[in-house]
This record gives sequence, structure tokens and C-alpha cells, in this order.
Amino acid sequence: MEYNYLGDTGIKVSELCFGSLTLSSLQANLSMAESERLIKSALERGLNFIDTAEFYSNYHQLAAGLRGWTGDTVICTKSYAYDAAGARLSVEKALRQLNRDYIDIFCLHEQESMLTLQGHEQALTELARMKTEGKIRAIGISTHFIAGAEAALKHPLIEIVMTIANYQGLGIVDGNMENMLKAISRLKQAGKGVYGMKILGGGNMHQDVIRAFSYVKNIGLDSIAIGLQNKQELEFAVDFFCNEKINHHLVAALTKQPRQLHIASWCTGCGLCLEKCSQNALSLVDNQARIDPSRCILCSYCAGVCPDFCIKVF
Repeated sequence: MEYNYLGDTGIKVSELCFGSLTLSSLQANLSMAESERLIKSALERGLNFIDTAEFYSNYHQLAAGLRGWTGDTVICTKSYAYDAAGARLSVEKALRQLNRDYIDIFCLHEQESMLTLQGHEQALTELARMKTEGKIRAIGISTHFIAGAEAALKHPLIEIVMTIANYQGLGIVDGNMENMLKAISRLKQAGKGVYGMKILGGGNMHQDVIRAFSYVKNIGLDSIAIGLQNKQELEFAVDFFCNEKINHHLVAALTKQPRQLHIASWCTGCGLCLEKCSQNALSLVDNQARIDPSRCILCSYCAGVCPDFCIKVF
């Protein structure tokens, strides 16, 4: 397993980052025992970097997987907090539920532009205060926008950026992958850490996993977050990135397991999911939500706001 520093932060992470959204009730909804086994398997294989978010509601699953582990582990979590009180509450919740003395990286979730960052300035200032208290090691953002990456470049408090990276540019709201690569290069030159997400476009490129993985391996990211929900996926990713091996039997098995967004028949058409979707992949037809699979990146964020639990990814 190769390890890289996240920019100038001094935080050293594995080339592969365990994307934990898949564990949560928003996606695979793994049991505590299943989560614990999968996380421990990842740690034993050298992955020391785990990505999560308050919105995923899976801190309890991560805590189970980390219990008893004495090796180095880097945790990044994210929050939608926009003011000082909300930021402090989010950090304290993460510390308590993850049973940690500090959070390595705390990000503001889904930032779109400098205007968005300005709207969250109180939260950023409070995160900086908590960093001086030793409760956070570094501050970052996640973004689906080139404008978000460019804003992070200019903002003095932002040290790390989690951004979309896939060969089709799926999920980038305001441009294409060519422009995102330019932003990533500028971030790196400025000493900011950058790690990628949506490597398979939320599963939409699972039939071309070799090309997708090869692409992100060679664009200069500090780490690559991949959503993992079983040991087969873990084994394949580790073999590809760390051992430069391609297990064609696993490729065949994994490409038979496409993930899809499912909307249950009891949907009432409240429209909250449409408001949440940044990809404009949802619409209302006959007072029920409908999905456009060509636009959906399977982020599951729509599921998190559904009051009737109609939406799942599996």
C-alpha cells in the first residue's frame, strides 16, 4: 500500500480511502457485525483512511470497526453546519460517537462556490478555533463543483478538498473533467490536499471498472475514496491499486452487481428529494418521484431527506 501526504497538512493517508457511505442505511445498510468485519479487513490490508459524514448516520458502524484497532487511522467527516454553534455541535458529536480524541479532517459538505463558503464563514471560523483546541487536525470541503474547488484554492482556512474525479466527469455540475483536472493541479501547487470521489460515477461506470480505476490512479490525487460494501470489492480494489493485479473472475462478478436508485410505490410526491438532488436527476410524475438513471450518480443524498424512507440504493 502506498501512502501520501494530504498537501502540506502533515497527514499521511493510504492511496485508497475507505468510502463508508455504502455501509449506511442510505445504501447497503450493513449490520454492525458486517460493518465491523469489512472495516477491520480494510485496516488489515493497509487502508488507514476512512471517509464518512454526519449525514450518513454511520458513526456507530465505524466505531465498531475501529474498536480494538491500535494502528494509525485517519478519519474525515463532513457536516452541513453553517454557523459556529452548528459546527461545534457537529464536531463534538463526531468525537463522541466515533470515540476519538480528535477528528483528523473536518469538511464542510457539498460546497459550491466562494459565495457558499462565505455563507458558511462562521462555521469555518469555529472549525479553525477547534483546530487550535486540538479537536481537529485539518479543515476541508467536499464539492461537486469546479467553482467549489476554485473557492477552496483561494480560501486560507481550507486545507483539503474532496472532489469528483472520474474519466467521464459524471457528477460535476458546472463543467467537465478537463476543467476539474486544472483546478486539482492548482490546488496541489498551492499545497492543498486533494482526494477523489465518485470514481465510478456512483456506479454508473461499473461495467468499465478497469478503465475507471486506471484513470484516477494516474491523475495525481493524494488518495482515492471508493465506496466498498463487501470483501470482494475490497479485494479487487486493493489488488488493482496496490498489487497491480487484475482478478478477472472478480471483475466478472462485480460487473454483474449494478447499483440502482429505487423509489418505493408509497412515495407521496412531497418533492424534498428533488430539492436535494444537485444533478437534476429526479422529477415528479403523477405525484411520485421518478429517476433519470443517466443523470443519477447514486450519492443517496435524496434518500436522506425522504420523510417516508421511500428511497434506497442497492
